[in-house]
Amino acid sequence: MKIFTVNTGLFKLDGGAMHGVVPKSMWQKANPADDANMCTWAMRCMLIDTGNSRILIDCGIGDKQDDKFFGHFYLHGEDSLEKSLHTLGYSVDDISDLFLTHLHFDHCGGAIKRIGEQLTTVFPKATYWSDKLHWKSATNPNDREKASFLKENILPIKECGQLEFVNTHDGGEWKEGIKVRYMKGHTESMMLPLIPYKNTHILFCADLIPSAAHLSIPWVMAYDMQPLETLSEKKEILQLAADNHWVLFFEHDPHIECATVQHTEKGVRIKATFKLTEIDAHV
Repeated sequence: MKIFTVNTGLFKLDGGAMHGVVPKSMWQKANPADDANMCTWAMRCMLIDTGNSRILIDCGIGDKQDDKFFGHFYLHGEDSLEKSLHTLGYSVDDISDLFLTHLHFDHCGGAIKRIGEQLTTVFPKATYWSDKLHWKSATNPNDREKASFLKENILPIKECGQLEFVNTHDGGEWKEGIKVRYMKGHTESMMLPLIPYKNTHILFCADLIPSAAHLSIPWVMAYDMQPLETLSEKKEILQLAADNHWVLFFEHDPHIECATVQHTEKGVRIKATFKLTEIDAHV
């Protein structure tokens, strides 16, 4: 099994929204805001090549929206989904499975492209994997979350006949030894893949722990639908990560790709931070 980081670009979100009740005097030390109170975040995805499958986990924001939409998020950086895949020696045609942790636009927008007036899938040979409860929530969104669930990112997946639902229990195996942990604090049935690798496991943290700073239990995004549930989920996952020496992979941290954690007198804290390519030195 080979695992790669796939950088799809950077964007900005409001610092207050990303840090919830945490005071700016604290969070700006971790991720300084610009004059408009916007912080830079990564859209870092993962490619898993098992030999039998080439699995992409999430796919960034894409490029099909109009200028007004992108004007809210200040996309920047040199990376893009296709460019990063090409650098690794892959193309969109090589992807056999697209695992979507959830269907917020910054995680799934790259799954669909626009050709003229037509919307179609970016990965023509891939099965697109979602969760049945999450799909229902995303296609019938509540008023608070509907701005994050864009129908042009979601409905074409089913219309193109490439949608499948993950069918396993919390902690159960999906495929190729990859297990799935289900979270409901951020959004209904967000899926975190737990990947066996180099005598340990890598947890793709998605929006449960979007950055290394969010390892602190009270640092919960204002975007979360059930913040108290997120608190409970983070506590459980961090205990497991420390007990089992998991590597945590951060989707949105602008600088830190991975971390290991350890038990301390003050709770679970970071042990080491590193790039995915440096994992051998930390497991």
